[in-house]
Amino acid sequence: MKQSVTVYTSALCPVCGMVKTFLDSFDITYKEVIIDLNPVERIKLIGRTKRLTVPQTNINGQWISGFNPERMLKAMNAN
Repeated sequence: MKQSVTVYTSALCPVCGMVKTFLDSFDITYKEVIIDLNPVERIKLIGRTKRLTVPQTNINGQWISGFNPERMLKAMNAN
């Protein structure tokens, strides 16, 4: 099954880069939403996650906050 992965990031966030590098290392295709440039998406993200921080990664409908490789792999293998 194809993975559905979206990473919400900020341009000045070093942890966001870690998430993207991790996904790239597994050749996982993802959509990146840079919330710095999109205040509407920022508001939607806060509404969905109840968090003000990035990175926030949505893998197949499961939200993962920060850089958590174990949870990310588990979410990808759940499908």
